Amino acid sequence: MHNLRLEEIINDELKVSEFQDFAPNGLQVEGRPHVHKIITGVTACQALLDVAVEKKADAIIVHHGYFWKNEPAIIKGMKRNRLKTLLANDINLYGYHLPLDAHHQLGNNTQLAYIMGVQVNGQIDPLMPFGFFDQPITPSELTSRLETRLGRKVLHCGDNAKEEIRQIAWCTGGRARLHPTSG
Repeated sequence: MHNLRLEEIINDELKVSEFQDFAPNGLQVEGRPHVHKIITGVTACQALLDVAVEKKADAIIVHHGYFWKNEPAIIKGMKRNRLKTLLANDINLYGYHLPLDAHHQLGNNTQLAYIMGVQVNGQIDPLMPFGFFDQPITPSELTSRLETRLGRKVLHCGDNAKEEIRQIAWCTGGRARLHPTSG
């Protein structure tokens, strides 16, 4: 598939034009025109780029790409090395941030709903869905479920939590701290 056509397809699916973001969404670094092999990851770090080179990937699709607002525009150090790897190996880099968080099927919030065992019923805003558990769950049960399914420790700040949780709202990214209900 042509690299620009791949960008069009992903941009349409993720409704990129509906978001004002902190970084450009879509093709961020252009590589070879034809894409046959794609590597995906969370962040376009050097380790991921090295895997893409090793696997002879034509493209990398990530959640955290490059060229963030308020980031220094100077190309040196780590940024230089990463761009050099992409350009020297003719690899396309696609980054999708908020559109991926919000996507109803592929999105990070949707995937977290699945992990928690929550049916999504609506949204407070496009980046903060809410839903219900099929059966009420205690805060400690939810914490345990998340730790088991995510494979890491979860910070539970629930000194004043109810004994059972029936409804929950969540946000997978830093957007949560911008919402008035986050304290």
